[in-house]
Amino acid sequence: MANAMLLAVLVSFLVLPFSALALTQDFCVADLACPDTPAGYPCKKGVGPGDFYYHGLATAGNTNNLIKAAVTPAFVGQFPGVNGLGISAARLDIAVGGVVPLHTHPAASELLFVTEGTILAGFISSSSNTVYTKTLYKGDIMVFPQGLLHYQYNGGSSPAVALVAFSGPNPGLQITDYALFANNLQITDYALFANNLPSAVVETVTFLDDAQVKKLKSVLGGTG
Repeated sequence: MANAMLLAVLVSFLVLPFSALALTQDFCVADLACPDTPAGYPCKKGVGPGDFYYHGLATAGNTNNLIKAAVTPAFVGQFPGVNGLGISAARLDIAVGGVVPLHTHPAASELLFVTEGTILAGFISSSSNTVYTKTLYKGDIMVFPQGLLHYQYNGGSSPAVALVAFSGPNPGLQITDYALFANNLQITDYALFANNLPSAVVETVTFLDDAQVKKLKSVLGGTG
């Protein structure tokens, strides 16, 4: 009897949040003129069909860059209709030899669907540093759990394209290489390094020597 009552209580806690969402409103198109909040953007007034439509993923991204890859987002900032819905999307273009380096999405899990070419992809678990890697072909999908380091690169002989779905309207993106080697150092007092990593600190936390760190900073645009 006690177990049955406990189960009923647990089920009620699970159902109530979804019931509350269903009873409030159908949608909340983002008003991008207002600041974002932890609960999302405020709702826009005067919503029309165009707020639930986005054509931006139809155009290939420019892969003429250092990593030979491009991510075209359809996050809440580009597609206000996804505000509050717990979803967003992106297009990934990777030229031959291109790579999306190790990165994380702090606020969402990712589902990648290959539509053209071949993509080698993987992620690293946080508990055991186990690597889960797979070669993906046209029609294949792979999931990358929220917050975990993952990567994609094109090891094939033709350009690769993938469509990506996220479990949040603004998944965030932090590329490890750019975080370490593309930040800019403007001052010399370590006590004031609020937003910058000097080379000495990068060397200490990565076990790389000074020449390697400065080489990577010169490639990725960092200073200090």
